[in-house]
Amino acid sequence: MTEIVSKNPIKGKIIKSIYEEEWGKNEESLYDKEYVECVEDILQNGLFQSMNQYLQHGCTTTLTHCLHVSYLSYRICKRYGLDYVSAARGGLLHDFYLYDWHTYAKETGQHFHGFFHPRRALNNAIQTFQLNEVEKDIILKHMWPLTIIPPKTWEGFVVMYVDKHCGLIETIMRFKKKQTVLRNSF
Repeated sequence: MTEIVSKNPIKGKIIKSIYEEEWGKNEESLYDKEYVECVEDILQNGLFQSMNQYLQHGCTTTLTHCLHVSYLSYRICKRYGLDYVSAARGGLLHDFYLYDWHTYAKETGQHFHGFFHPRRALNNAIQTFQLNEVEKDIILKHMWPLTIIPPKTWEGFVVMYVDKHCGLIETIMRFKKKQTVLRNSF
């Protein structure tokens, strides 16, 4: 891991936590210099890094999920001539709500995480980072149609669909891992 960290443009705790996860061992986004330049301030932020302690889908942390959404959205938007910087940043912060949604309702009595977490993520992001209007819209409307009003931009639609795609893949992988464990236990 030391060799990987020394070659990587980002230093600090974030690298260690990412490479501890299986997918992070070969995470191409961290070797994409142009992508890293778009989001480096976010990746190095302690509050953002704290998302590594919350599970999102199955065994995937919120930090890992947001990196997946961010990088895939960045690549799609770049390919089609869209604002890939805003897509990368908005995708990285779309779930910046900073709690474990699996236990939040029990602890607070507030249900319907899917409806209200975009506003919470946006409020946290505004307090922590400088955001443009596209990034704000991406974060606030990534749960459409639950958020009723759709994204205003193509970048918002890209992040919204990529978020759903990544969530589905991460959930499927959870079940595949369970099946592998069951098969190997006999």
